[in-house]
Amino acid sequence: MITQVKTWGNSQGIRLSRELLSLVGIKNNDYLDVEVLDGAIVLKKVRKRHRTLEERTREFNGKLGPYEEFDWGEPVGRERW
Repeated sequence: MITQVKTWGNSQGIRLSRELLSLVGIKNNDYLDVEVLDGAIVLKKVRKRHRTLEERTREFNGKLGPYEEFDWGEPVGRERW
């Protein structure tokens, strides 16, 4: 299969046919691992599962921020605190 690199916003992208992606089980919104091996770009589907809040907080030693209040000063204009 031959495809072409095209501008997509401020980046570049390629389009892959639905048939090609279905051969390897890739669907819209799937995550892919991208790596370069011997000068070739290799894409691999990532099995990413949803993590619970408890699992996510373990990465931060169980602490969720902000850790202390931040003083923004006195209200200005029609702000109310």
